[in-house]
Amino acid sequence: MSNRVLSAGYTMVEMVTVVCIAGILMAIAVPSFRYLTTANRITGEINGLLGDMQFARVEAIKEGSTVTVCPSANGTGCQNTAWSNGWLVFSDLGNDQKVDPGDTIWRIQKPFTSTDVIANPGAVLSVTFNREGFAFGLGGAATLELHDATNNQSFTRCLAVSNTGLLTTQTYNQSIGGGQVCQ
Repeated sequence: MSNRVLSAGYTMVEMVTVVCIAGILMAIAVPSFRYLTTANRITGEINGLLGDMQFARVEAIKEGSTVTVCPSANGTGCQNTAWSNGWLVFSDLGNDQKVDPGDTIWRIQKPFTSTDVIANPGAVLSVTFNREGFAFGLGGAATLELHDATNNQSFTRCLAVSNTGLLTTQTYNQSIGGGQVCQ
Protein backbone atom coordinates (compact mmCIF):
# COMPACT_ATOMS: atom_id res chain seq x y z
CA MET A 1 0.00 0.00 0.00
CA SER A 2 1.17 3.40 -0.84
CA ASN A 3 0.71 6.45 1.30
CA ARG A 4 -1.05 8.86 -0.99
CA VAL A 5 -2.17 12.14 0.35
CA LEU A 6 -5.25 13.46 -1.35
CA SER A 7 -5.46 17.20 -1.29
CA ALA A 8 -8.85 18.84 -1.23
CA GLY A 9 -9.43 22.38 -2.45
CA TYR A 10 -9.28 24.55 -5.51
CA THR A 11 -6.39 25.41 -7.72
CA MET A 12 -5.35 28.99 -8.26
CA VAL A 13 -6.57 28.84 -11.87
CA GLU A 14 -10.02 27.76 -10.74
CA MET A 15 -10.22 30.56 -8.17
CA VAL A 16 -9.16 33.24 -10.66
CA THR A 17 -11.72 31.96 -13.17
CA VAL A 18 -14.55 32.11 -10.62
CA VAL A 19 -13.54 35.61 -9.48
CA CYS A 20 -13.44 36.84 -13.09
CA ILE A 21 -16.87 35.41 -13.85
CA ALA A 22 -18.28 36.97 -10.65
CA GLY A 23 -16.74 40.33 -11.59
CA ILE A 24 -18.30 40.25 -15.05
CA LEU A 25 -21.71 39.39 -13.61
CA MET A 26 -21.44 42.23 -11.07
CA ALA A 27 -20.45 44.69 -13.80
CA ILE A 28 -23.63 43.78 -15.64
CA ALA A 29 -25.94 43.66 -12.59
CA VAL A 30 -24.96 46.82 -10.66
CA PRO A 31 -26.11 49.41 -13.25
CA SER A 32 -29.39 47.54 -13.69
CA PHE A 33 -29.89 47.45 -9.92
CA ARG A 34 -29.20 51.19 -9.65
CA TYR A 35 -31.75 51.90 -12.38
CA LEU A 36 -34.28 49.69 -10.61
CA THR A 37 -33.82 51.36 -7.21
CA THR A 38 -33.99 54.89 -8.67
CA ALA A 39 -37.07 54.08 -10.75
CA ASN A 40 -38.80 52.54 -7.73
CA ARG A 41 -37.95 55.54 -5.52
CA ILE A 42 -39.27 58.04 -8.11
CA THR A 43 -42.42 55.99 -8.65
CA GLY A 44 -43.00 55.80 -4.90
CA GLU A 45 -42.62 59.55 -4.49
CA ILE A 46 -45.01 60.51 -7.30
CA ASN A 47 -47.48 57.86 -6.14
CA GLY A 48 -47.32 59.32 -2.63
CA LEU A 49 -48.38 62.71 -3.97
CA LEU A 50 -51.01 61.12 -6.19
CA GLY A 51 -52.39 59.14 -3.25
CA ASP A 52 -52.67 62.24 -1.08
CA MET A 53 -54.39 64.16 -3.91
CA GLN A 54 -56.86 61.30 -4.37
CA PHE A 55 -57.44 61.17 -0.61
CA ALA A 56 -58.12 64.94 -0.57
CA ARG A 57 -60.62 64.64 -3.41
CA VAL A 58 -62.46 61.74 -1.76
CA GLU A 59 -62.58 63.54 1.59
CA ALA A 60 -63.95 66.68 -0.06
CA ILE A 61 -66.77 64.66 -1.61
CA LYS A 62 -67.39 62.62 1.53
CA GLU A 63 -67.35 65.59 3.94
CA GLY A 64 -69.13 67.96 1.55
CA SER A 65 -66.56 70.70 2.08
CA THR A 66 -63.31 71.93 0.53
CA VAL A 67 -60.06 70.08 1.10
CA THR A 68 -56.68 71.52 0.15
CA VAL A 69 -53.29 70.00 -0.59
CA CYS A 70 -50.40 72.48 -0.36
CA PRO A 71 -46.62 72.42 -0.03
CA SER A 72 -45.35 72.76 3.54
CA ALA A 73 -41.86 72.43 4.94
CA ASN A 74 -42.89 72.65 8.60
CA GLY A 75 -46.05 70.50 8.55
CA THR A 76 -48.22 73.13 10.23
CA GLY A 77 -49.26 75.48 7.45
CA CYS A 78 -49.06 76.17 3.72
CA GLN A 79 -45.86 77.79 2.56
CA ASN A 80 -44.67 79.01 -0.78
CA THR A 81 -42.04 76.29 -0.95
CA ALA A 82 -41.11 73.37 -3.17
CA TRP A 83 -43.44 70.37 -3.13
CA SER A 84 -40.40 68.13 -2.51
CA ASN A 85 -40.07 69.78 0.93
CA GLY A 86 -43.33 68.11 1.95
CA TRP A 87 -47.04 68.87 1.81
CA LEU A 88 -50.24 68.94 3.84
CA VAL A 89 -53.76 67.65 3.28
CA PHE A 90 -56.30 69.55 5.36
CA SER A 91 -59.97 70.51 5.54
CA ASP A 92 -60.14 74.09 4.31
CA LEU A 93 -63.30 75.40 5.97
CA GLY A 94 -62.38 79.02 5.18
CA ASN A 95 -61.71 78.11 1.54
CA ASP A 96 -58.59 80.29 1.63
CA GLN A 97 -55.82 77.70 1.06
CA LYS A 98 -54.49 78.42 4.58
CA VAL A 99 -54.59 76.30 7.70
CA ASP A 100 -56.90 78.24 10.00
CA PRO A 101 -58.10 77.42 13.53
CA GLY A 102 -60.79 74.79 13.13
CA ASP A 103 -59.24 73.24 9.99
CA THR A 104 -58.25 69.61 10.42
CA ILE A 105 -54.87 68.48 9.11
CA TRP A 106 -55.41 64.96 7.83
CA ARG A 107 -52.02 64.12 6.34
CA ILE A 108 -48.51 65.48 6.58
CA GLN A 109 -45.87 64.41 4.05
CA LYS A 110 -42.31 64.91 5.21
CA PRO A 111 -39.59 66.16 2.82
CA PHE A 112 -38.04 63.69 0.40
CA THR A 113 -34.95 62.02 1.83
CA SER A 114 -33.42 61.96 -1.63
CA THR A 115 -32.30 64.86 -3.80
CA ASP A 116 -35.29 64.41 -6.15
CA VAL A 117 -37.11 67.62 -7.05
CA ILE A 118 -40.71 68.36 -7.99
CA ALA A 119 -40.63 71.05 -10.67
CA ASN A 120 -43.61 73.35 -10.65
CA PRO A 121 -43.81 74.99 -14.09
CA GLY A 122 -47.33 76.32 -13.54
CA ALA A 123 -46.53 77.74 -10.09
CA VAL A 124 -49.16 75.56 -8.40
CA LEU A 125 -49.23 76.80 -4.79
CA SER A 126 -52.08 74.53 -3.73
CA VAL A 127 -54.76 72.22 -5.09
CA THR A 128 -58.22 72.59 -3.57
CA PHE A 129 -61.07 70.17 -4.18
CA ASN A 130 -64.69 71.24 -3.65
CA ARG A 131 -67.59 69.07 -2.48
CA GLU A 132 -68.21 67.82 -6.03
CA GLY A 133 -64.59 66.70 -6.38
CA PHE A 134 -63.62 69.46 -8.80
CA ALA A 135 -60.23 71.13 -8.44
CA PHE A 136 -60.50 74.89 -8.58
CA GLY A 137 -58.19 77.87 -8.58
CA LEU A 138 -55.74 76.21 -10.96
CA GLY A 139 -56.47 78.29 -14.05
CA GLY A 140 -56.60 75.16 -16.20
CA ALA A 141 -54.85 71.84 -15.88
CA ALA A 142 -51.83 71.92 -13.58
CA THR A 143 -48.76 69.72 -13.86
CA LEU A 144 -46.12 68.84 -11.29
CA GLU A 145 -42.94 67.22 -12.67
CA LEU A 146 -40.74 64.95 -10.58
CA HIS A 147 -37.07 64.75 -11.60
CA ASP A 148 -34.19 62.83 -10.05
CA ALA A 149 -30.97 64.61 -9.09
CA THR A 150 -29.30 63.77 -12.41
CA ASN A 151 -32.31 65.08 -14.37
CA ASN A 152 -32.29 61.81 -16.33
CA GLN A 153 -35.37 61.83 -18.56
CA SER A 154 -35.99 58.11 -18.10
CA PHE A 155 -36.83 58.80 -14.43
CA THR A 156 -39.09 61.84 -15.00
CA ARG A 157 -42.69 61.45 -13.84
CA CYS A 158 -45.52 63.99 -14.11
CA LEU A 159 -48.71 64.41 -12.12
CA ALA A 160 -51.47 66.35 -13.86
CA VAL A 161 -54.55 67.73 -12.13
CA SER A 162 -57.47 68.84 -14.28
CA ASN A 163 -60.23 71.23 -13.27
CA THR A 164 -62.61 68.27 -13.10
CA GLY A 165 -60.41 66.65 -10.47
CA LEU A 166 -58.95 64.02 -12.77
CA LEU A 167 -55.47 63.00 -11.59
CA THR A 168 -53.06 61.29 -14.01
CA THR A 169 -49.41 60.33 -13.92
CA GLN A 170 -47.20 59.82 -16.94
CA THR A 171 -43.59 59.17 -17.81
CA TYR A 172 -41.35 61.49 -19.82
CA ASN A 173 -42.63 62.56 -23.26
CA GLN A 174 -46.06 60.96 -22.85
CA SER A 175 -49.25 62.95 -23.27
CA ILE A 176 -50.88 64.07 -20.04
CA GLY A 177 -54.01 65.31 -21.77
CA GLY A 178 -55.24 68.71 -22.80
CA GLY A 179 -52.34 69.07 -25.23
CA GLN A 180 -49.74 68.79 -22.45
CA VAL A 181 -46.74 66.47 -22.59
CA CYS A 182 -44.72 65.29 -19.59
CA GLN A 183 -41.39 67.13 -19.76
